[in-house]
Amino acid sequence: MWEGKVVMYHSPVLLKEAVDGLQIQEDGIYVDVTFGGGGHSAEILNRFEKGKLIAFDQDQDAWANVSADPRMVLLPYNFKHLSEKLKANDVHGVDGILADLGVSSHQFDIAGRGFSIRFNAELDMRMNQSQQLTAKDILNNYPEQELVRVFQEYGELPSSKRMAAEIVRVRQEKYITTSDELKSTVSRFAPRTKENTFYAQLFQALRIEVNDELIALKELLLQAVQMLKKGGRLVVISYHSLEDRLVKNFLNSGNFSGEINKDFFGHPVGLVFKSITRKPIVPNAEEVEMNPRSRSAKMRIAERL
Repeated sequence: MWEGKVVMYHSPVLLKEAVDGLQIQEDGIYVDVTFGGGGHSAEILNRFEKGKLIAFDQDQDAWANVSADPRMVLLPYNFKHLSEKLKANDVHGVDGILADLGVSSHQFDIAGRGFSIRFNAELDMRMNQSQQLTAKDILNNYPEQELVRVFQEYGELPSSKRMAAEIVRVRQEKYITTSDELKSTVSRFAPRTKENTFYAQLFQALRIEVNDELIALKELLLQAVQMLKKGGRLVVISYHSLEDRLVKNFLNSGNFSGEINKDFFGHPVGLVFKSITRKPIVPNAEEVEMNPRSRSAKMRIAERL
């Protein structure tokens, strides 16, 4: 367990809007499940004197951003362990949960982490650097049909089948270990003038599989229901349609399909949240200009029923 005060190394997206959405109470208990550079955590701490903040982050690089502050505890775990780790720290109900999903600027900018298409680096992509599975392992060891699944489900790439077949053919002669080797292997499938978008979707697919991101997000949403007090706020910032769809469906229907169940009389059942944002909040033009990586962000806010 780490306790401390935040030192920022990342530009937090929708900072004011996200923390406003939590409706901070002076003596409340809040959770930032994606501590990262600590920007959102710092703003939460600025909003109270007597409250408590619990932050989660599985990435060891983030732990260096913490120094002494008795109001905050950093737990070095994936947010899919939210309920278990909060209860282990004698926290059985919270007033707000904030999740800023995806990859931090720091993770993108460190070439050796393998997240960015800008660098020729080893294909790692682990958010938790102590886990075994890497993107390189997936590319060189997954059966062809599993590669198709990853590219289709997580990258939504129309050339998934042909691309998987080409990767299997190439790896029989030489392992694919770096970003440039991967891009070279699949370059003929990249649409002309849209190469960067194509590679970004491919890297996204691998990253999601490496880190089991959508399963972890589902666990977070389910456990948020358990841990939020009645009237507590959930704020989620997502960066691609797969994440946003899961969040939207769950907040609106209480399940991941988005289908609203009704009782015999036609009344909705199973709802656990009231959506505060009918449409997602997005960064304004000024923020996008200052932080281009915020351009795909969508934030949804809900209140526990």
